[in-house]
Amino acid sequence: MFNFAIVSINGLRPVRDAVGGAEFRIKQKNQAMTGIILTLLIPFLGTALGSAFVFFMKDEMPSGVQKALLGFASGVMVAASIWSLLIPSMDMSASMGKFMVVPAAIGLLAGMGFLLLIDMLTPHLHLGDSHPEGPKAHLSKVAMLSLAVTIHNFPEGMAVGVVVAGALQGGEWISAAGAMAMALGIAIQNIPEGAIISMPMKAAGGSRLKSFAMGTLSGAVEPLGAVMVILLASVMQPILPYLLAFAAGAMMYVVIEELIPEASAGKHSNWSTIGFAIGFVLMMVLDVVLA
Repeated sequence: MFNFAIVSINGLRPVRDAVGGAEFRIKQKNQAMTGIILTLLIPFLGTALGSAFVFFMKDEMPSGVQKALLGFASGVMVAASIWSLLIPSMDMSASMGKFMVVPAAIGLLAGMGFLLLIDMLTPHLHLGDSHPEGPKAHLSKVAMLSLAVTIHNFPEGMAVGVVVAGALQGGEWISAAGAMAMALGIAIQNIPEGAIISMPMKAAGGSRLKSFAMGTLSGAVEPLGAVMVILLASVMQPILPYLLAFAAGAMMYVVIEELIPEASAGKHSNWSTIGFAIGFVLMMVLDVVLA
């Protein structure tokens, strides 16, 4: 009887181990999902925090501060495009030899072309400009400012999403820490960007609450863009190097088309250059140290 009990217990041990292993895997999966959601939401929270500045600051931001913040955002986006997107894109294509630059080149041009098309088809108004771009539409100034910001934020969401997709594939080119570094970098530059968005909306005639809401909602497109890219990459894994470069091209377009001209408008100032240098170095350090 005693021997039978021992045999029975020993026979149940594999079942117990299997159940424990399944529970461990479920716990790991839940932790990974929580990490992904947090990574995707961090940039959006940065935009919301920056938009809240409209409650504490004057209606108009000093010109020098705005130039410095625009330069800072430009520096972060350029550094992220190079260190977190273009270099991994070429590393993932190393098996192509000297042609490993082809996916990066094609993706970069496609990303810039895509944003150019969106820019041409969407009515919007840039900060500090009185002449709307795109098709004629009977929209308020605040609405067209919001559309311009949405065009701006979408590539940032794509960039975070494609880096997360690369980390999920478990390759040596992009780590989970690298994805978090990208999310933190975008969130940091979204804080001043959120203030730059909400305060002109207030100056354009919106209430503080409406300006905050519009500024915050403009950042909602970032997690949506990220999820879209993650789903696309999961279905079409071989195109990940192209998607990385595509996101880089889209962000570069925003820097060239929007941020740099706005930072250079009006009286000459060195603040935008200083802001760019700080933003570039910060993003470079985040990517290299954390990744």
